Amino acid sequence: MSEKVYIPLYTITDKIVNLVSAITEIITKLMINDDMTNIPRLLEDNRIRTIHASLAIENNSLSLDEVIDIINGKKILGTPAEICEVKNAFEAYNRLLEMNPYSVKDMLLAHKVLMNELTKEAGTFRSGGAGVFVGKQLVHMAPPANQVPHLIKELVDWAKKAEVHPLIKSCVFHYEFEFIHPFAEGNSRMGRMWQTLLLYKWKSLFGWLPIETLIRERQDEYNKVLDECDQSADSGKFVEFLLKAIYEVLCEIADTEQVMEQVTEQVERLLKVIGDKEFSTKELMELLELKHRPTFRDNYLLPAMDIGYIEMTIPDKPNSSKQKYKMVKDIEQ
Repeated sequence: MSEKVYIPLYTITDKIVNLVSAITEIITKLMINDDMTNIPRLLEDNRIRTIHASLAIENNSLSLDEVIDIINGKKILGTPAEICEVKNAFEAYNRLLEMNPYSVKDMLLAHKVLMNELTKEAGTFRSGGAGVFVGKQLVHMAPPANQVPHLIKELVDWAKKAEVHPLIKSCVFHYEFEFIHPFAEGNSRMGRMWQTLLLYKWKSLFGWLPIETLIRERQDEYNKVLDECDQSADSGKFVEFLLKAIYEVLCEIADTEQVMEQVTEQVERLLKVIGDKEFSTKELMELLELKHRPTFRDNYLLPAMDIGYIEMTIPDKPNSSKQKYKMVKDIEQ
């Protein structure tokens, strides 16, 4: 008798088909127009925002600025556990893209890095039962611990062999991973990370795409859709939810790209004159030989600040008479 092949249950709707088509179209345009890896500041910012959003979903109270300070080695006021979460997540995401999404060994290693010093079972599958609670209500009872290694192997094997579009496959994997709940702690973080890795192996821009920021803004809907899929034993709605989040964040990036293309020449001129010094608005206008303040503000200064290349010297007092502007230093690795 042949062994039964594991196939996750999900319904591909017209909405899913349309979203896959729209996402693929945007990705094609982005990759034709520009190589996003040529903008290190933008990539680093998105990576850090992804880490911050992922931890915020798990109730980490640190702000984005505090997360940046921790990554840069600065001391902040925060609980040891929250600080450890940031350091671990940064290290895990730095190593993630070199991992094999179809390797259970790599998955365990990623969990070990992500949950180091946060749980005694870091890097190992859970040894006991697990349930997902909303408040005091149990909304999902995970499979028994002794089934976890087998279920994860089946899921990974399916992801490796299934002839399913990578966008759909990554979403189904995410759902099935959360259903199995293979670890004592850190399952949601790992599920989102592993979806990023699966997508990255398809298209490299997903290595830094901040999908998690969209999930954070819709956290209640995220949990609700997971519950609905559990009840129906079909992850189709979860696939729709995540594809919509991916589509929306890609639209934001496409809009940013369009703005950058329109202002590149002016921003480049501004960057050349500012160098490593600090200048006031008046001084910069003189250096650029501009007399119309709104033109300088709208076509030079604000676009450069939006992209993340120029910053205020007194950000807490934007209208200060002593305000000057300087080049943003890259975040230290």
